[in-house]
Amino acid sequence: MNLKGKTALVTGSTSGIGLGIAIELAKQGANVLMNGFGDVEGPKSQITAHGVRAEYHGADMSKPAEIEAMMAFAAEKFGGVDILVNNAGIQHTSSIRDFPTERWDAIIAINLTSAFHTTRLAIPHMVDKNWGRIINIASVHGLVASKDKSAYVAAKHGIVGLTKVTALELATTGVTANAICPGWVLTPLVQKQIDARAAERTITVEQATRELLSEKEPSQQFTTPEQLGAMAVFFCSDAAANVRGQAWANDGGWTAQ
Repeated sequence: MNLKGKTALVTGSTSGIGLGIAIELAKQGANVLMNGFGDVEGPKSQITAHGVRAEYHGADMSKPAEIEAMMAFAAEKFGGVDILVNNAGIQHTSSIRDFPTERWDAIIAINLTSAFHTTRLAIPHMVDKNWGRIINIASVHGLVASKDKSAYVAAKHGIVGLTKVTALELATTGVTANAICPGWVLTPLVQKQIDARAAERTITVEQATRELLSEKEPSQQFTTPEQLGAMAVFFCSDAAANVRGQAWANDGGWTAQ
């Protein structure tokens, strides 16, 4: 498909799922506004290698004022955001009784509230053009739960709900909103969980990986950032113009059980 002339904002796009999605959108001709922490120039070069423009804004997604500044930057550099991918996220695992309140607040702010702010600020431009795609990266944990992940599960269930409301409010326009719900994706965030499991159980990283997959994911395969990027591209296509408010799992059968 041809996304030439479109601009995609992908939050949390300096690595992992966000970078994978940004690259796949760039392959279709979309310019990209990157956001995230860590190395910028390496990921940026992977995006611009596809002949598109890429800019970066380092907004802290827990701070509404910085999100507003990022959206203003998008308007200045590109004229606005046509494709919004809310991907930024953090994780912490602990039982509810022991969950640090500051970690709860941070996870809700970055994983859920930030998507509200980017969405509300992106909608006017999209409606004016009568074309837009809002793609929220939820999780299987937006559909089902796991213990010790209260904040993450609450935020991802919230993202699915926000997606549905957004889709309904925009149903008569050319702007759609949908969510992607991945299972295990081998990102730096998941690798930390694997490493922690290996250390806690005194087993190899390979054993910890097999255990992690076999507990939840029948396919016993990781979903890749490239596959999630391809799903995002589909949501941007004419074939998905009437797909609205859906939470599509890409989870190796996790939620089919």
